[in-house]
Amino acid sequence: MRDGKQAENILTSLAQLAEDAANKNMSIFEEAAATPPHKVLGRQKSVHHTLGGGKSADVLLWRNKKVSAGVLSSATAVWILFEWLNYNFLTLVCFVLILGMLGQFMWSNASGYLRISGSSSQAPRLVLPDELFISIAMSVGKEANKVLGYLQDISCGGNLKQLLLVIVSLLAASVIGTWCSFLTVIYIGFVAAHTLPILYERYEDEFDGFISQALGQIQSNYRKLDATVLQRLPT
Repeated sequence: MRDGKQAENILTSLAQLAEDAANKNMSIFEEAAATPPHKVLGRQKSVHHTLGGGKSADVLLWRNKKVSAGVLSSATAVWILFEWLNYNFLTLVCFVLILGMLGQFMWSNASGYLRISGSSSQAPRLVLPDELFISIAMSVGKEANKVLGYLQDISCGGNLKQLLLVIVSLLAASVIGTWCSFLTVIYIGFVAAHTLPILYERYEDEFDGFISQALGQIQSNYRKLDATVLQRLPT
């Protein structure tokens, strides 16, 4: 009888353990199901907010199609002038100044000869504000100092792995520079900035799945490289 009770107690304990394990597994599956899908770089905010919001985000996300199309068309026209038609900056500036001077000359003389009522013989003048150039110079200088500071921190930090990664990135950029001009690289980046955000906003789930797989593959390859090469380098 005692052996039968012991066997019954053992079976009861095993059944309880199996039930607890099943409940634990169910809670894990429920928690995984409730977990939100992976976002690129851990993003939890909207695409519009991630891009900084405001008018710049509206242009990149085509909230106003006329403005976005005008900006992209202007950039395309500039790229065609310099890359396809082989204009250089000095030639274009000279042509613009010539057209402006001819327009002002015709304005100032035609208004006097025709005696248009209410019109002034003095042609309108274009004056660019000094604050515009100051703002552009300060923005360019600020970004340049950020890049230089980052490169100097990598150079003086004593981390050979980071230094090699930055050097490889710069070499890759130099190779890309041999394939196309600097203006073309800027134009490609400009077009990407005006197309990729809106495509990502419309097909967010598909992009997140693809990017997650790509990042996982890159991390796996980097771990292999780190284990075989980078860890053997002196720090």
